[in-house]
Amino acid sequence: MKRLTLFIILTISTLIIFAQPISVDKIVTIVGKEIIMKSDIEKSYSDYVSQYYIVDNEDEIKCNILEQKIIAKLMVHQALLDSVIITDQQVEDQLNARISYLLQQIGGDVRIIEEYYKKSIEQIKKDMRVLMREQMIIDEIERSLTENITITPTEVKNFFDKIPYDSLPTVEATYEFGHIVKIPPISEEEIAEIKERLLTFRERILRGEKFSMLARLYSDDPGSASKGGELGFFERGTLYPEFEAAAFKLKSGEISNVVQTKAGYHIIQMIERKGDRINVAHILLQPKPSPDQQVASINYLDSIRSLIITQKLDFSDAAFKYSDDMNKNSGGWVVNPYSGSMKFEKNAMDESTFATINKLIPGEYSSPIPYVTVDGNIAYRIIYLKSKTAAHKANLTEDYDAIKSAALEDKKRKTIDKWLKNKVKTTNIKIDETYKFCPFIEKWNIP
Repeated sequence: MKRLTLFIILTISTLIIFAQPISVDKIVTIVGKEIIMKSDIEKSYSDYVSQYYIVDNEDEIKCNILEQKIIAKLMVHQALLDSVIITDQQVEDQLNARISYLLQQIGGDVRIIEEYYKKSIEQIKKDMRVLMREQMIIDEIERSLTENITITPTEVKNFFDKIPYDSLPTVEATYEFGHIVKIPPISEEEIAEIKERLLTFRERILRGEKFSMLARLYSDDPGSASKGGELGFFERGTLYPEFEAAAFKLKSGEISNVVQTKAGYHIIQMIERKGDRINVAHILLQPKPSPDQQVASINYLDSIRSLIITQKLDFSDAAFKYSDDMNKNSGGWVVNPYSGSMKFEKNAMDESTFATINKLIPGEYSSPIPYVTVDGNIAYRIIYLKSKTAAHKANLTEDYDAIKSAALEDKKRKTIDKWLKNKVKTTNIKIDETYKFCPFIEKWNIP
């Protein structure tokens, strides 16, 4: 199941536009009423090479591609039998989410994608639409086949026991930690000064100075300052609501008044509008606490640390009572954004956090250290190390949840494989002679 999903996601993520025109084309496979063209295989192979820079084992890779495409066609055929409906709006929502993710990876500038692939974003979405719909259908069929599958502790143990010791993965050292955060207050005088500076910038721009130049010189947004404050095209629901509310009201060339968001204070200039998408530039100024307030926050955390240690307060109770961070409501524990768990490997932490945690022993608190919140605000925190697990061979005692998840996925995969074998038997499949050497032909007993 994972293999099929990953393959198609990777195909989509490359936007299917690495491919070059194919001069000679023909049908290489018929699956029921569906066909697979030689060009389909060649395009996917080109995408694969571009993604992984692998040029060896061409025949093996193309066999794997063809196998996955046959599986996809079988599932699409099943969706027709089951009357699975994926609406145009569902596809569009997924496309927009995918484009938004890609934009985040490149700093939000849609022109980078358009210029690189020599296509408009609309054309790129058009190219993605068919594969996206197919992937959503496959996801629905896989869900229907596996949604009721559960796994018992005995099955987990049996799964683990079948793995040869030499094949057991090494689990990297992991850490569980929480923090108590203090955000130094910002004075009203600082906020007033920030607003006044932005209004001064606005007046200078209206008198003829370039917005882009002032953004490069003064904006506190490192992602856009070097681009003259330009954010690139985006749709509603991408940025802060207050920012979008002001930005979408602007006309071409118009500059907003001061807008406040969690990130700070902005002025925004409309550059261009294309339907429901806009391209704007902004200048962000973030109010900063005074040195005295920063020292006061450090002293505050020092006193909290002493209080916890001397009075043996429970960490979660202390976090709920004293922390300024939103995670105080969940006990102050920090969640790994990559896995959704509270366990962090070294590469899931920034260098500063790891340097602090690596010096602690479980149950120990750090001294106050600088911290930048998710909104970019200056803060300080003390870190509490709950546990540290040394690197080790995977085992049922320390890694049960991960092994259980792997065992469940294996059980789901076997269920889908069994379904596929039965489906192959009852579906008319014809494969061109040039691919008859592929291993899956014998595995599925395809004539």
